[in-house]
Amino acid sequence: MRSNGVTTEKEHMILLEGGNFLMGTNDQEGFASDGEGPIREVHLDPFYIDAYAVTNKEFAEFVQCTSYVTEAEKYGWSFVFHQFVSEKVKREVNQAPQGTPWWLVVNGADWKHPEGADSTIYHRLDHPVVHISWNDAMHYCNWKQKRLPTEAEWEFAARGGLEQKKYPWGDELTPNGVHQCNIWQGKFPYENTAKDKYVGTAPVYAYPPNNFGLYNSVGNVWEWCSDWFSSTHESNLNNPAGPIKGHSKVTKGGSYLCHRSYCNRYRVAARSANTPDSSAGHLGFRCAADAD
Repeated sequence: MRSNGVTTEKEHMILLEGGNFLMGTNDQEGFASDGEGPIREVHLDPFYIDAYAVTNKEFAEFVQCTSYVTEAEKYGWSFVFHQFVSEKVKREVNQAPQGTPWWLVVNGADWKHPEGADSTIYHRLDHPVVHISWNDAMHYCNWKQKRLPTEAEWEFAARGGLEQKKYPWGDELTPNGVHQCNIWQGKFPYENTAKDKYVGTAPVYAYPPNNFGLYNSVGNVWEWCSDWFSSTHESNLNNPAGPIKGHSKVTKGGSYLCHRSYCNRYRVAARSANTPDSSAGHLGFRCAADAD
Protein backbone atom coordinates (compact mmCIF):
# COMPACT_ATOMS: atom_id res chain seq x y z
CA MET A 1 0.00 0.00 0.00
CA ARG A 2 1.45 3.37 -0.99
CA SER A 3 -0.14 6.59 0.21
CA ASN A 4 0.30 9.62 2.39
CA GLY A 5 -1.72 12.74 3.02
CA VAL A 6 -0.46 16.33 2.99
CA THR A 7 -2.43 19.54 3.16
CA THR A 8 -2.14 21.69 0.08
CA GLU A 9 -2.83 25.18 -1.16
CA LYS A 10 -6.27 23.96 -2.22
CA GLU A 11 -8.58 25.18 0.51
CA HIS A 12 -9.21 22.52 3.17
CA MET A 13 -8.11 19.77 0.78
CA ILE A 14 -5.68 16.90 1.27
CA LEU A 15 -3.53 15.49 -1.52
CA LEU A 16 -3.41 11.71 -1.49
CA GLU A 17 -0.76 9.95 -3.54
CA GLY A 18 -3.01 7.03 -4.37
CA GLY A 19 -1.63 3.59 -5.01
CA ASN A 20 -3.06 0.15 -4.30
CA PHE A 21 -5.37 -0.73 -1.42
CA LEU A 22 -7.76 -3.48 -0.39
CA MET A 23 -11.31 -2.21 -0.90
CA GLY A 24 -14.45 -3.78 0.55
CA THR A 25 -14.82 -6.37 3.29
CA ASN A 26 -15.88 -9.94 3.97
CA ASP A 27 -16.58 -9.10 7.62
CA GLN A 28 -19.47 -11.07 9.09
CA GLU A 29 -20.74 -7.84 10.65
CA GLY A 30 -21.22 -6.45 7.16
CA PHE A 31 -24.14 -6.62 4.79
CA ALA A 32 -23.32 -8.90 1.86
CA SER A 33 -26.50 -7.83 0.09
CA ASP A 34 -25.15 -4.25 0.01
CA GLY A 35 -22.18 -5.39 -2.06
CA GLU A 36 -19.59 -4.72 0.63
CA GLY A 37 -17.53 -7.61 -0.70
CA PRO A 38 -15.60 -9.21 -2.06
CA ILE A 39 -12.32 -7.73 -0.92
CA ARG A 40 -10.51 -6.55 -4.03
CA GLU A 41 -7.23 -4.77 -4.72
CA VAL A 42 -7.88 -1.41 -6.33
CA HIS A 43 -5.44 1.08 -7.82
CA LEU A 44 -6.02 4.84 -7.61
CA ASP A 45 -4.18 7.74 -9.17
CA PRO A 46 -3.37 10.73 -6.94
CA PHE A 47 -6.33 12.95 -6.00
CA TYR A 48 -7.43 15.66 -3.60
CA ILE A 49 -10.22 15.28 -1.04
CA ASP A 50 -11.74 17.67 1.47
CA ALA A 51 -10.59 17.28 5.06
CA TYR A 52 -14.19 17.58 6.20
CA ALA A 53 -17.75 17.66 4.92
CA VAL A 54 -19.08 20.87 3.38
CA THR A 55 -20.41 23.10 6.16
CA ASN A 56 -23.54 25.20 6.45
CA LYS A 57 -21.36 28.30 6.23
CA GLU A 58 -19.69 27.14 3.01
CA PHE A 59 -22.98 26.15 1.41
CA ALA A 60 -24.51 29.50 2.41
CA GLU A 61 -21.66 31.27 0.57
CA PHE A 62 -22.41 29.18 -2.52
CA VAL A 63 -26.10 30.09 -2.39
CA GLN A 64 -25.33 33.76 -1.83
CA CYS A 65 -23.05 33.83 -4.88
CA THR A 66 -25.23 31.77 -7.21
CA SER A 67 -28.82 32.09 -5.90
CA TYR A 68 -29.01 28.31 -6.13
CA VAL A 69 -32.22 26.67 -4.92
CA THR A 70 -31.91 23.13 -3.58
CA GLU A 71 -34.25 20.34 -4.55
CA ALA A 72 -35.73 20.19 -1.03
CA GLU A 73 -36.64 23.87 -1.40
CA LYS A 74 -38.19 23.25 -4.81
CA TYR A 75 -40.20 20.28 -3.55
CA GLY A 76 -41.17 22.16 -0.40
CA TRP A 77 -40.32 19.32 1.99
CA SER A 78 -37.67 16.88 3.16
CA PHE A 79 -37.24 14.00 5.61
CA VAL A 80 -36.57 14.87 9.26
CA PHE A 81 -35.95 12.50 12.18
CA HIS A 82 -39.00 12.44 14.45
CA GLN A 83 -37.22 13.53 17.65
CA PHE A 84 -36.01 16.78 16.10
CA VAL A 85 -39.38 18.15 15.02
CA SER A 86 -41.13 20.70 17.23
CA GLU A 87 -44.63 19.96 18.50
CA LYS A 88 -45.97 22.77 16.33
CA VAL A 89 -44.44 21.31 13.17
CA LYS A 90 -45.32 17.74 14.18
CA ARG A 91 -49.02 18.64 14.27
CA GLU A 92 -48.79 19.49 10.57
CA VAL A 93 -47.05 16.24 9.58
CA ASN A 94 -49.26 13.64 7.94
CA GLN A 95 -46.75 11.40 6.16
CA ALA A 96 -43.94 9.02 7.09
CA PRO A 97 -42.20 6.42 4.91
CA GLN A 98 -43.53 2.89 5.26
CA GLY A 99 -41.18 0.77 7.34
CA THR A 100 -39.25 3.75 8.76
CA PRO A 101 -41.80 5.71 10.81
CA TRP A 102 -39.04 7.65 12.56
CA TRP A 103 -38.63 9.70 9.38
CA LEU A 104 -41.25 12.42 8.94
CA VAL A 105 -42.15 14.28 5.75
CA VAL A 106 -41.74 17.86 6.96
CA ASN A 107 -42.93 20.78 4.88
CA GLY A 108 -40.41 23.61 4.88
CA ALA A 109 -37.46 21.43 5.87
CA ASP A 110 -34.31 22.25 3.88
CA TRP A 111 -30.66 23.09 4.37
CA LYS A 112 -31.49 26.45 6.03
CA HIS A 113 -34.25 24.94 8.16
CA PRO A 114 -33.03 21.42 9.05
CA GLU A 115 -35.96 20.54 11.32
CA GLY A 116 -38.65 22.53 9.53
CA ALA A 117 -39.67 26.14 9.03
CA ASP A 118 -39.23 27.05 12.71
CA SER A 119 -35.57 25.89 12.84
CA THR A 120 -32.33 27.58 11.80
CA ILE A 121 -28.64 26.88 11.18
CA TYR A 122 -27.59 30.09 12.92
CA HIS A 123 -25.73 28.24 15.69
CA ARG A 124 -24.59 25.39 13.41
CA LEU A 125 -22.53 27.14 10.77
CA ASP A 126 -19.62 24.76 11.41
CA HIS A 127 -21.86 21.67 11.12
CA PRO A 128 -22.19 19.73 7.86
CA VAL A 129 -24.89 21.01 5.55
CA VAL A 130 -27.77 18.53 5.29
CA HIS A 131 -30.91 18.04 3.17
CA ILE A 132 -28.58 18.03 0.18
CA SER A 133 -29.39 15.84 -2.81
CA TRP A 134 -26.74 14.35 -5.09
CA ASN A 135 -27.78 16.88 -7.72
CA ASP A 136 -27.36 19.74 -5.24
CA ALA A 137 -23.92 18.45 -4.28
CA MET A 138 -22.88 18.33 -7.93
CA HIS A 139 -23.89 21.96 -8.44
CA TYR A 140 -21.78 22.99 -5.46
CA CYS A 141 -18.80 20.93 -6.65
CA ASN A 142 -18.98 22.47 -10.12
CA TRP A 143 -19.07 25.96 -8.60
CA LYS A 144 -15.95 25.16 -6.58
CA GLN A 145 -14.30 23.56 -9.64
CA LYS A 146 -14.21 20.28 -7.75
CA ARG A 147 -16.17 17.03 -7.99
CA LEU A 148 -17.60 14.28 -5.81
CA PRO A 149 -15.20 11.48 -4.88
CA THR A 150 -15.64 8.06 -6.42
CA GLU A 151 -16.57 5.38 -3.92
CA ALA A 152 -13.07 3.93 -4.22
CA GLU A 153 -11.48 7.32 -3.53
CA TRP A 154 -13.78 7.91 -0.60
CA GLU A 155 -12.98 4.53 0.97
CA PHE A 156 -9.24 4.87 0.35
CA ALA A 157 -9.25 8.28 2.03
CA ALA A 158 -11.46 7.17 4.93
CA ARG A 159 -9.17 4.22 5.71
CA GLY A 160 -6.30 6.61 6.35
CA GLY A 161 -3.69 4.08 5.25
CA LEU A 162 -4.89 1.32 7.56
CA GLU A 163 -5.42 -2.00 5.80
CA GLN A 164 -8.77 -3.76 6.25
CA LYS A 165 -9.71 -2.09 9.53
CA LYS A 166 -13.39 -1.57 10.37
CA TYR A 167 -13.06 2.11 11.21
CA PRO A 168 -10.74 4.94 10.19
CA TRP A 169 -8.84 4.49 13.49
CA GLY A 170 -8.79 0.68 13.82
CA ASP A 171 -11.04 -2.25 14.72
CA GLU A 172 -12.32 -1.12 18.13
CA LEU A 173 -15.30 1.26 18.06
CA THR A 174 -14.39 3.10 21.29
CA PRO A 175 -10.72 2.48 22.03
CA ASN A 176 -10.02 2.96 25.75
CA GLY A 177 -13.67 3.96 26.11
CA VAL A 178 -13.22 7.10 23.97
CA HIS A 179 -15.79 7.91 21.29
CA GLN A 180 -14.25 8.53 17.86
CA CYS A 181 -17.36 9.39 15.84
CA ASN A 182 -20.92 10.69 16.04
CA ILE A 183 -23.38 7.78 15.92
CA TRP A 184 -26.50 6.75 17.86
CA GLN A 185 -25.99 5.86 21.53
CA GLY A 186 -28.80 3.99 23.31
CA LYS A 187 -31.86 2.23 21.91
CA PHE A 188 -32.73 3.22 18.37
CA PRO A 189 -35.00 5.00 17.44
CA TYR A 190 -36.38 6.40 20.70
CA GLU A 191 -33.54 6.74 23.21
CA ASN A 192 -30.27 8.50 22.43
CA THR A 193 -28.03 8.88 25.46
CA ALA A 194 -25.63 11.15 23.55
CA LYS A 195 -22.61 9.61 25.25
CA ASP A 196 -20.61 10.75 22.22
CA LYS A 197 -21.76 14.33 23.09
CA TYR A 198 -24.14 14.79 20.15
CA VAL A 199 -27.75 13.91 19.38
CA GLY A 200 -27.86 15.44 15.90
CA THR A 201 -24.99 16.61 13.71
CA ALA A 202 -21.63 17.55 15.19
CA PRO A 203 -19.19 20.22 14.01
CA VAL A 204 -17.16 18.99 11.07
CA TYR A 205 -13.96 19.14 13.14
CA ALA A 206 -15.38 17.05 15.99
CA TYR A 207 -13.31 14.01 16.97
CA PRO A 208 -9.71 13.33 15.93
CA PRO A 209 -8.87 13.04 12.22
CA ASN A 210 -7.60 9.83 10.65
CA ASN A 211 -3.99 9.35 9.58
CA PHE A 212 -4.62 11.23 6.35
CA GLY A 213 -6.19 14.20 8.13
CA LEU A 214 -9.85 13.49 7.29
CA TYR A 215 -12.44 14.40 9.91
CA ASN A 216 -15.71 12.54 10.50
CA SER A 217 -15.42 10.24 7.51
CA VAL A 218 -17.73 7.88 9.38
CA GLY A 219 -20.71 8.95 11.44
CA ASN A 220 -22.20 12.47 11.46
CA VAL A 221 -23.67 12.51 7.92
CA TRP A 222 -23.91 10.14 4.98
CA GLU A 223 -21.69 11.43 2.17
CA TRP A 224 -22.53 11.27 -1.52
CA CYS A 225 -20.14 9.62 -3.98
CA SER A 226 -20.13 10.03 -7.74
CA ASP A 227 -20.83 6.35 -8.52
CA TRP A 228 -24.10 4.74 -9.47
CA PHE A 229 -24.88 2.02 -6.94
CA SER A 230 -24.66 -1.69 -7.71
CA SER A 231 -24.33 -4.65 -5.34
CA THR A 232 -21.92 -6.24 -7.80
CA HIS A 233 -18.62 -4.71 -8.83
CA GLU A 234 -16.99 -3.99 -12.15
CA SER A 235 -13.95 -5.94 -13.29
CA ASN A 236 -11.96 -2.72 -13.79
CA LEU A 237 -9.88 -2.22 -10.65
CA ASN A 238 -7.86 0.72 -11.99
CA ASN A 239 -9.55 3.95 -10.82
CA PRO A 240 -13.00 2.31 -10.75
CA ALA A 241 -15.89 4.74 -11.17
CA GLY A 242 -18.88 2.43 -10.81
CA PRO A 243 -21.54 1.44 -13.37
CA ILE A 244 -22.25 3.73 -16.31
CA LYS A 245 -25.92 4.00 -15.34
CA GLY A 246 -28.24 3.15 -12.50
CA HIS A 247 -31.11 4.19 -10.27
CA SER A 248 -29.37 5.38 -7.10
CA LYS A 249 -26.05 6.94 -6.13
CA VAL A 250 -23.65 5.54 -3.56
CA THR A 251 -23.50 7.05 -0.07
CA LYS A 252 -20.78 6.23 2.43
CA GLY A 253 -19.92 6.67 6.08
CA GLY A 254 -23.18 6.31 7.95
CA SER A 255 -24.59 9.10 10.11
CA TYR A 256 -25.51 10.27 13.60
CA LEU A 257 -28.54 7.97 13.35
CA CYS A 258 -26.58 4.76 12.75
CA HIS A 259 -26.68 2.12 15.48
CA ARG A 260 -25.39 -1.43 15.46
CA SER A 261 -28.90 -2.80 16.10
CA TYR A 262 -30.29 -1.25 12.91
CA CYS A 263 -27.75 0.47 10.65
CA ASN A 264 -24.27 -0.82 11.34
CA ARG A 265 -22.95 1.16 8.40
CA TYR A 266 -20.45 3.47 10.06
CA ARG A 267 -17.71 1.05 9.00
CA VAL A 268 -15.45 2.24 6.18
CA ALA A 269 -16.44 -0.61 3.85
CA ALA A 270 -20.17 -0.16 4.45
CA ARG A 271 -22.28 1.45 1.75
CA SER A 272 -25.79 2.53 0.98
CA ALA A 273 -27.59 4.44 -1.77
CA ASN A 274 -30.24 7.02 -2.53
CA THR A 275 -31.79 8.43 -5.66
CA PRO A 276 -30.01 11.57 -6.93
CA ASP A 277 -32.93 13.82 -5.99
CA SER A 278 -33.27 12.50 -2.41
CA SER A 279 -32.65 14.69 0.61
CA ALA A 280 -32.84 14.14 4.35
CA GLY A 281 -31.53 15.50 7.62
CA HIS A 282 -28.53 13.14 7.57
CA LEU A 283 -27.37 13.56 3.95
CA GLY A 284 -24.31 15.69 3.21
CA PHE A 285 -21.10 15.50 1.18
CA ARG A 286 -17.45 16.36 0.83
CA CYS A 287 -15.63 17.27 -2.38
CA ALA A 288 -12.71 15.78 -4.26
CA ALA A 289 -10.57 16.99 -7.17
CA ASP A 290 -8.11 15.63 -9.67
CA ALA A 291 -4.45 16.07 -8.79
CA ASP A 292 -2.74 18.66 -10.96
